[in-house]
Amino acid sequence: VISPSSIRKSRKEIFFMLYTTLGRTNRKVSRIGFGGCPAGVKNYVETYDPGKTDDYGEGVRAARRAYELGINYFDTAPGYGNGLSEQIIGEALDGIPGENLFMATKVRYNEEPDVFKSLEGSLTRLRREHIDLLQLHGDYYTKELTDTLLQPGGMVEQMCRAKQEGLVQYLGFTGECQNAEFYRLIDTGIFDVVQVQYNVLFQHPYDPFFQSGSMYYCEEKGMGIVTMRSLTSGIFQKWMRIIQPDNTFDYSKALIQYVLSNPLVDTALLGMRSVAQVEENVAVCLDTAHRIDLAELHKRKVD
Repeated sequence: VISPSSIRKSRKEIFFMLYTTLGRTNRKVSRIGFGGCPAGVKNYVETYDPGKTDDYGEGVRAARRAYELGINYFDTAPGYGNGLSEQIIGEALDGIPGENLFMATKVRYNEEPDVFKSLEGSLTRLRREHIDLLQLHGDYYTKELTDTLLQPGGMVEQMCRAKQEGLVQYLGFTGECQNAEFYRLIDTGIFDVVQVQYNVLFQHPYDPFFQSGSMYYCEEKGMGIVTMRSLTSGIFQKWMRIIQPDNTFDYSKALIQYVLSNPLVDTALLGMRSVAQVEENVAVCLDTAHRIDLAELHKRKVD
C-alpha cells in the first residue's frame, strides 16, 4: 500500500512511504523500521558514542527525520546502550500522538526477571504511557530457557498481564536461531509478532525453492514478521573486503533490496543513527524497480 507521508515543507524532495499490514495486529506499518540499536550502542559496527553530545544529538535528529519521512515503526530495547536508545527515540518523538507510531521495545530475561520493572523504565525513557509491542529480547532459546520463560509466573505470563493492564497492545519475541524452541514459542499462540534474523547470508527462515522455513509458518499463524540484521550487521561487507581489500563498493542498497523483495517480510529493521542514513534507506525502500524475484533467483535449473 502506498500512502503519502507528511514531511518538512522546507525540503524540495517529495517522499512517499510504503506501508503494509503487520499480521493479525491489523496495524499499518512502514516497510522499513527504525532499528534503534546503533543509535544507542557505542561503536556498533562503526565509531560512534551516544554518550557524547554531538552523536547523541545526531541520533535524535535521525529518529525525528525517520518519522518525517513516513517511518512509523520504531524498534528499541533497554539493552541498547543501557537505555540510551530508548531515551534518544523518546526525545525525538516526544509529543507525537501514539496512533501515528508503532513503538516496539523489549524485555531481556535474566536471573530475576521483572517485566513490569523493565517496562516502567522503558515507558519513562520513551515518554509514553503505553507501547504497541513488547518483545522477549532473545537470541538462542534452549529448552531450559523456554521452560523458564513459560512457567507460571514467568516472563511470558508477566508480559500477558502487562497486555491485560493496557501497558502494551501486542506481544512478540526476537530470535536469531531456527531451532525447535523457536517454533515452540510460535506455537504458544501468545505472540503476535516475531522478529527474526534474516538477510542475504542468513536465509534459513525463508526458502522459496522448497517453500519452507519459519517465515512460512508464521505467515500461516497470522503473525507479523519483522527482520533484524537486515544488512548482516556489517558481516557481508567485511567478507567482501577480505576477498578484495580495495573494493569500495557500497553493498547496502542491494542488501536492503534483497530483504524487501521477500513477500513475507512486513517490516525490515534498518539500524540508523544519522539523518543521511535515514534518507538513504528511505530512498532504497521506495526504489521498487530494483526489487528481485526471489523464487526466480533461487531456481536451480534453466527453463
